[in-house]
Amino acid sequence: MTIDEMLANARARLHRLPPHAAAQAVADGALLIDIRPDWQRSSEGSIPGAMLIERNHLEWRLDPTSDSRIPEAVSHEVPVIIVCSEGYTSSLAAASLQDLGLHRATDLIGGFQAWRAANLPTNR
Repeated sequence: MTIDEMLANARARLHRLPPHAAAQAVADGALLIDIRPDWQRSSEGSIPGAMLIERNHLEWRLDPTSDSRIPEAVSHEVPVIIVCSEGYTSSLAAASLQDLGLHRATDLIGGFQAWRAANLPTNR
């Protein structure tokens, strides 16, 4: 399997959200998780209210059965929206969360770049 096939398979099972729909989902209680590394957030900016969990910690922090989970990871029913820079890594990460049973996990189409282009709030 190639990375393009892996990405296509991941996206085929996600209900991916465009920026304004993601903002509405967050307003309705979804967790917005920014998985970009610190250097990238420093360079590009961030989304106010987004939780910062770098990619290499994601599954441990969001699995409700993990001793390392965040307080918000109360069940497999929690809606989670993953954000990366352009919406590639986030698709793979959201699919991984679905593999853990977080069936409402998805990602932001176009990532942070699309959020900013949609003139949604950002911090610089």
